[in-house]
Amino acid sequence: MTGLRYVYAVCRPFGTPLQSQLSGVAGDPPRALTHHGLVAVVSHVPERDFAEEPLRAHLEDLDWLTETARAHQGVIDALTTVTTPLPLRLGTVFRDDSGVRTMMEAREEDFQRTLDRLEGRVEWGVKVYAESEPQESARPAQKAASGRDYLRQRRMQTRSHEEMWQKAESFATRLHEELSAFAEDSRLHPPQNPALSKATGRNVLNAAYLVPRAHSEEFVEMVDRTKGEEVPGMRVELTGPWAAYSFAGEAT
Repeated sequence: MTGLRYVYAVCRPFGTPLQSQLSGVAGDPPRALTHHGLVAVVSHVPERDFAEEPLRAHLEDLDWLTETARAHQGVIDALTTVTTPLPLRLGTVFRDDSGVRTMMEAREEDFQRTLDRLEGRVEWGVKVYAESEPQESARPAQKAASGRDYLRQRRMQTRSHEEMWQKAESFATRLHEELSAFAEDSRLHPPQNPALSKATGRNVLNAAYLVPRAHSEEFVEMVDRTKGEEVPGMRVELTGPWAAYSFAGEAT
């Protein structure tokens, strides 16, 4: 099959085959391309969609981007079950196998060093949200008797908001410190944009943790235990295990 080469990840050789029905970006099954003890997992993609100009245009198309990202992540997830992949950026494309091998040779030392650090480890994500509005009392709000009374009620509502967010941020800081002490490494990411994530509430913690796969159960139990400490209007979300996107360093 002709076409450009889409690269999902770089890893060390692995003996367990990927699922036979696994479909990659643009529907083409991924395959292994070996070079100097490293493996690039690639598939063929059509030039009409993945050459520089059409790819730039497609990256502005949310539907196309969502479909492509889902296929990309599907391959990464499959790799994570059989090896430790070093994920590459969405839309990493080369002209042919030779271009992929040239890239691998140029970055071989970086890839090997990062794979040494990530071997046998996975990424867990933890997010803490505070609802935008505090939970209302079961009784309906009393109608303001005057302008002064209205301002007093508004000050009380504002104070309630501020206290709730302060409690959530304090909880998130303490949680991050505890999880970071357990994990081998951690990353704080910017708060998620609710318009993109569709999650309700204010994101006060968006963090990733690098954990040995063998210790993942303990990590999950740590997060579960903290959920009993949540204040009203706050929630903790755990995702993973993922390939270690946040810790790929120079290889991303």
